[in-house]
Amino acid sequence: MYQMIVVDDEAELREGISNYFPWESLNIRVTGIFENGRTAFAYLKAHPVDIVLTDIRMPFMDGLELIEKAKAVSPSTCYVILSGYREFEYAKKGLLLGVKDYILKPTKYSQIYEVFSRITAELDHSASAQRQEENLPDPERSVISSVKKYIRTHYAEVTLDGVAEYVHLNPYYLSTFFKQQTGEKFSDYVQRVKMEAAASLLERGGQNVKEVAEAVGYTNPNSFTRAFRQYYQCNPKDYRRMKQGL
Repeated sequence: MYQMIVVDDEAELREGISNYFPWESLNIRVTGIFENGRTAFAYLKAHPVDIVLTDIRMPFMDGLELIEKAKAVSPSTCYVILSGYREFEYAKKGLLLGVKDYILKPTKYSQIYEVFSRITAELDHSASAQRQEENLPDPERSVISSVKKYIRTHYAEVTLDGVAEYVHLNPYYLSTFFKQQTGEKFSDYVQRVKMEAAASLLERGGQNVKEVAEAVGYTNPNSFTRAFRQYYQCNPKDYRRMKQGL
């Protein structure tokens, strides 16, 4: 089962969510409940979990600080924010920290079920893809590794045909093989690498949006902005501004 902790300074809410929602039906087990980010972080350093469900405003250490610190010690953990309507701006910052989703207070059974059904499905998919890649024969694992390395070093100009030529495979076969073995489409992986590189450049500063777009392979800044907004739920300028404000 996937392990999860619940962090909220409202005793009634954290106890209710932890004890009265049927987590077992989603293959989730609550392994800890905490009233602030500081005690939760102390636990996470010694006991990594799969999912953290956290409030934003709490004493000693708020939810966003908890997420930022916890990602350094447990980067693969999924984070979900509990948020009131007035905290939506904080929730948007959470999205920039890699938060999977947020749940509005007062909590509703249907929303909790929907959010965590999606998260466990993603975790199942990731675990399956990882097992598939680990079980590949050495030559096939080497191909996937070479493809990923090539994409990460040539993301600005990468094409399926170019990568296929690099690993001496038919483009159609490579696309199918990549999806079968990683669980992710070739094009989706390329897009993810481009967007992560763009986010890193925006955080670093020194380049305007047009220059960042060109650096990751977009000749049209508007197309880049649309793609970035779809991936990060905000435009590049807002992303940079919010990151600098964290």
